[in-house]
Amino acid sequence: MNMTTETPNPNTTHIDSLSTQEMIATINHEDAKVAVAVQQVVPQIAQAVDTVADAIRNGGRLIYVGAGTSGRLGILDAVECVPTFSTPPHLVQGLIAGGEKALVTAVEGAEDYPEHGERDLKDLDLTANDVVCGIAASGRTPYVIGALEYATSIEAKTIAIACNVPSAILEIADIAIGVEVGPEVITGSTRMKSGTAQKMVLNMLSTGTMIKLGKVYGNLMVDVKVTNQKLAERARRLVMKVADVDVETADALLVQSDNQVKTAIVMHMLNVDADTARDHLSKADGQLGQVIRR
Repeated sequence: MNMTTETPNPNTTHIDSLSTQEMIATINHEDAKVAVAVQQVVPQIAQAVDTVADAIRNGGRLIYVGAGTSGRLGILDAVECVPTFSTPPHLVQGLIAGGEKALVTAVEGAEDYPEHGERDLKDLDLTANDVVCGIAASGRTPYVIGALEYATSIEAKTIAIACNVPSAILEIADIAIGVEVGPEVITGSTRMKSGTAQKMVLNMLSTGTMIKLGKVYGNLMVDVKVTNQKLAERARRLVMKVADVDVETADALLVQSDNQVKTAIVMHMLNVDADTARDHLSKADGQLGQVIRR
């Protein structure tokens, strides 16, 4: 099988002899192709978003599975859902071949065992309600293949993200997202264009899902989890903006709502207490717009 990600790039054959500025300009020129490649798979990403959102509404989870750069990117996206959208840590999770050690140190050979992908999903008690998203620039990582095959065997929905088309994981998954970014600047260095493409797709997948789940109002991050001073200030600004109140009122509402921005906004807009505001939001599946635009 021809692997574009392993093919020498004719545009960078002499990159080692360029001036520093020419070198960086060449890398930038190649990176500019990534967004165009991702644009070609927007329909598949949209399908994936709808699939994940439906699964989560029905009690499922999103599980990313990858090795090396791909695994780290999946874990990064999963971890960032917690502070950005106040999701419980179990809702979006990431698995990497070799376990937590592989986040900071290359674990040689860890990706070569498909049974380890199956094992790690079993350790998470994967069910048919969950969605497994396999990420592999090559599209043929055994660890990811094993995970996707196991997910399929228990009738969990599957998504695959790869930068070689065709490739094994794209053939296995229910939803195939093949982003053809072309040869890497440095032959085989898939942490570069392939990694950038994967990060873009993951951003769209998780963000799109959270928008569908009511974590965003307009383009505002109204389910932000207040875990530090920066996020506390953001929460205050959000309440001030949406509810059109002064800083003192916003602070008081946030105290009464246990720093839940949507609850604080509904309290003011509907003139109700925190529990009643939460009840309104629950009945609207967390969609703030449905509550305050009545």
